[in-house]
Amino acid sequence: MINQNIPKHVAFIMDGNGRWAKEKGLSRTLGHRKGVARVKEIINGAYSLGIKTVTFFAFSTENWNRPQTEINVLMRYLDEFLTKEAVAMRKNNVRFLVIGRTDPIPKYLQRKIKKTEEETAANSGLLVVLALNYGGRQEIVDAAKKFGQDVLTGKIKPESLDEEKFRGYFYSAGISDPDLLVRTSNEQRLSNFLLWQLSYSEFYFTTKYWPDFGIDDLKEAIKEYQKRERRFGGINVN
Repeated sequence: MINQNIPKHVAFIMDGNGRWAKEKGLSRTLGHRKGVARVKEIINGAYSLGIKTVTFFAFSTENWNRPQTEINVLMRYLDEFLTKEAVAMRKNNVRFLVIGRTDPIPKYLQRKIKKTEEETAANSGLLVVLALNYGGRQEIVDAAKKFGQDVLTGKIKPESLDEEKFRGYFYSAGISDPDLLVRTSNEQRLSNFLLWQLSYSEFYFTTKYWPDFGIDDLKEAIKEYQKRERRFGGINVN
């Protein structure tokens, strides 16, 4: 049943906006706009299904290699999303958080992100995480640098480091690991996304492009997740 064994945290690699648009003879920017609309729909659906955290891979560190016009459009869409959805998130007890490197995200957008995070910080319902200017390898490297700095200043001893303490240096510190990863557009790779956090997650791949991925598709992903047996390196003794 869909209401049993719901994954607490679902992460999404939202792939296929450009291909969706191309196949329909539309501009890539219209594909991205449709993709943003799907994010809103999935947030609402996740809330109603009882999911506690959703993480969207919105913009990778490698995406800066795209044409500047497309980057500008993506940043504008994010700005519009925050402007329109901030009120709804506050009203609906949704907490908003961005993970990733701050620079070179435009300053006006950095300010809006910080404002939205602060305004929703006390909310205790669904946690919406946006991985923006994010790279999994970069996250681990940055965490190692922070740890090294704390060793140099005497805040921590090197031998005291374990997995849980190291996680505290991540962008995603305090956020549970995803139970389920969903990737659209028939691509089957992680693309430098949450490399540490996805170590024991279940993966669900679909041929649908992100602009076509709706609530019913999310439910199908959850049904597939519910069939899996998660042993975390152990064995089933039953």
